[in-house]
Amino acid sequence: MEEARQSSDVAEHTARLLDGLRAFGANYTEFTGRFAAWLGLHSTDATALVEILYAEDQGAPLSPTRLGERLSLTSGATTNLLNRLERLGHIVRTREHADRRVVTLRSSSLIEDPAREFFGPFGERLEALVAQYPPEQLEQFENFLGDLRAAMTGLLAEQAPPPR
Repeated sequence: MEEARQSSDVAEHTARLLDGLRAFGANYTEFTGRFAAWLGLHSTDATALVEILYAEDQGAPLSPTRLGERLSLTSGATTNLLNRLERLGHIVRTREHADRRVVTLRSSSLIEDPAREFFGPFGERLEALVAQYPPEQLEQFENFLGDLRAAMTGLLAEQAPPPR
């Protein structure tokens, strides 16, 4: 009887966690869609710009290939997207490596202030929310998210990608 109750508890927690993650994902998608509209961009272009900004903030700027993988775009579609963002002055492509063939994507100085203005309120709210939790609980949550990401990454690696 206890085992069935524990199994039911796990199923209920799993459902609530997935629902919360799904809802956050939908909200995040809407938020980046509003960023796109605010800048007058197509949603895919804004998503790419957000990925470039985030990677740069993390100290690990993206290459065009890595951006295409993150957005599930072909190399041609990625090139077209980057050409649009570059023409608008939102990004620059640099050659920072010893191997001059390696291209690094950077945000331009023109987009930094608008991005900070748009995303600043979310960052402030997120920091206030995080400050409400004790470090040990945050560490558990970070571990859970890392494990969840690893589980999904493993599943994706096992499955063949759909034909393009």
